[in-house]
Amino acid sequence: MSSTERHRVVPVPGRGPYGVAVADDGALWVTLAGSGGIARVQTDGPARVHAGGGTGGRPTSVARGRGGAMWFTQFLADAVGCVRLDGTVLSVPLPTRGAGPYGITAGPDGAMWFTEMNVDRIGRVDDEGRVEEFVLPVEGGCPSGITAGADGALWFALNQADAIGRLDTTGRTTIHPLPASGAAPVNITAGVDGAVWFTEIGAGRIGRLTYDGRVEEFGVSAPDARPHGIAAADGGGCWFTEWGSHRVGRMRPDGRVRTWALPEEVAEPHGIAVAGDGVVWTAMESGELVGVTPPGEQEWG
Repeated sequence: MSSTERHRVVPVPGRGPYGVAVADDGALWVTLAGSGGIARVQTDGPARVHAGGGTGGRPTSVARGRGGAMWFTQFLADAVGCVRLDGTVLSVPLPTRGAGPYGITAGPDGAMWFTEMNVDRIGRVDDEGRVEEFVLPVEGGCPSGITAGADGALWFALNQADAIGRLDTTGRTTIHPLPASGAAPVNITAGVDGAVWFTEIGAGRIGRLTYDGRVEEFGVSAPDARPHGIAAADGGGCWFTEWGSHRVGRMRPDGRVRTWALPEEVAEPHGIAVAGDGVVWTAMESGELVGVTPPGEQEWG
């Protein structure tokens, strides 16, 4: 750890923190995959847990929507949920049984878009809970993470197809195969540098795909690091978690990378989000959020 990097460990109520997102008011929202809820965590105050489809629902990913609402997927409950600004909770059942919703993001049309990992579909839900589903032209692709690109389309990882997909809001799909065999992309984010960035948990790499279809892949701390969560970084590139090596990393747009070890008393880094003050927060399945204050840009050389 460098002298300019600091860790802060914040306990999270409930079991199995997995996804994390920053709300409009700066609070952190964390899915509790182990206990079936979603928690609002203030780093300087008490946390509050909201119901999330029951203890067996396995809330997975969380994203900020319109009007301060926080939306989340319920992987085993075949539903998406929403906690509105007034604290009321909405649970929306999906039309397809066994869908396995995983990733979720705010779309360019004001709706929330999500992946249905088990049935090769992308879903759309509006503020009133109306759901549409789009069937993908890939069988057994296992769509996982999803993000809204600067081009007005939705971009998603196809974990078992070693590909990244693009879906416009009319339902038209484009599939971009990845160079690395066994890449197994999981999560994806839209960078500020004209590309989407994604984790390749199988290949131990971070990928970058431009909107015109050019792919680059970059190594991380080790081939078995198993990069998992990802978030866009100011200035381009991304932040990511290394599930297999217990680290958090920062990749620049040119592929330069630095990683930092997480505290020994926590385990299983998954989701990652960047707060407005620049602190990078990681959800640890062992029951915590870890905030990393990164070193200054001058330390990159």
